[in-house]
Amino acid sequence: MLVLALDTATPTLVVGVARWSPEQEIEVLAERAVPSGTRHAELLTPTLQGVLADAGASLAAVDAVVTGLGPGPYTGLRVGVVTAAALADARSLPVVGVCSLDAIGFGARTVVTDARRKEVYWAAYAEDGARVEGPGVVRPEQLSRPGRFVGNPVFADRLGAPVEPAEVTTVGLIRAAGPQLADPSSAGPLIPLYLRRPDATPPPGITVGTTA
Repeated sequence: MLVLALDTATPTLVVGVARWSPEQEIEVLAERAVPSGTRHAELLTPTLQGVLADAGASLAAVDAVVTGLGPGPYTGLRVGVVTAAALADARSLPVVGVCSLDAIGFGARTVVTDARRKEVYWAAYAEDGARVEGPGVVRPEQLSRPGRFVGNPVFADRLGAPVEPAEVTTVGLIRAAGPQLADPSSAGPLIPLYLRRPDATPPPGITVGTTA
């Protein structure tokens, strides 16, 4: 099965193409990790096209789509989720959404990524990779956990512990999506994990979607 994987939950846009089957290791044919800040909408389509070209594949050859659902910023997540849904719908492909934190690192770990507002998104995992807590959002000083941290090392001082640098990968996304790829009927709806309200909200007294 040829799988297109993408994630727009962090400031690094990740797109990859890989071969997957339940019996074999994931074989990544091409992957791009593009520092994109808030430019996901601008960069996603050319990055998708570039990765398919790198893999020597076309969208017509893709059998399934996997997308990260966050947690992450509102606008960035919508870009990735809507794109994945549109690509899958256009070709009647199965589409699987996974928690983006599940695709960072491996083994027993606590994953931390930048949630802005001086906070981190986090989740904790057992040795077999199963998520045991989270995802959540908290100030780093309040996240007191044993074991290793992986993710964004900029938070090491505030966590009081070293953080192994790690980002979302194609292998991580597809590994997290494995059970749903094996049984597409078990995949749930693509619901982004915002965890909190958008930064931009209407002023008091203004109701979105109504007119005077």
